[in-house]
Amino acid sequence: MSQILIVEDEPRISSFVAKGLRAAGLTSSIAQTGHDGFTQALDGDHELIILDLGLPDEDGFSVLRRLRAAHITIPVIILTARGSVEDTVAGLQNGADDYMAKPFHFDELLARVRLRLRSDDHAPEASSLTHENLHMDLLRRRVTVDSTEVDLSAREFALAEAFLRNPGQVLSREQLLSRVWGYDFDPGSNVVDVYVRYLRNKLGSSRFETVRGFGYRLAASK
Repeated sequence: MSQILIVEDEPRISSFVAKGLRAAGLTSSIAQTGHDGFTQALDGDHELIILDLGLPDEDGFSVLRRLRAAHITIPVIILTARGSVEDTVAGLQNGADDYMAKPFHFDELLARVRLRLRSDDHAPEASSLTHENLHMDLLRRRVTVDSTEVDLSAREFALAEAFLRNPGQVLSREQLLSRVWGYDFDPGSNVVDVYVRYLRNKLGSSRFETVRGFGYRLAASK
């Protein structure tokens, strides 16, 4: 399982990213300062770093330069509110592998993370997901049940993908909100329940099981 280091001083964002990565089958650790991030990068067994620039003790560019000077070659994705062309160019010139501006969609961040991990280990990324008679073509964005195509909205597709990537695992409403709707979600919203109902209507009522007090999971047919 890939280990990601998140260097981010805002707990709301770091927690959101960590939960989304966990739902996607990736583990992570969090550093809230440049010093701690640099230390963990030296001492830990990480495969990728997500790095903020606006850290409380030093600029993220300084952390990045120190990492590369110390011959830490693992991929670094800068995730920052500074989205100017000048900052983007500076980040890439200083050794970043990718650069994303906030606010961001988690799906895009996850795609970039997977791309960098895949480039690093040369492991092919799955282009489809299957659970019993349900099949998802991730490249063509098509879903079929018993070979019959089912039309899903973008949100429905993302929610179904989260379940198929974690078969049998209970996913909390908070995890699903952060994974599908982004870090600006309202934790009191019932939108997950509404969209699970949509998926049940389209993909099978018994496929998505309610685990009372916890959330939902993709269940095997009985």
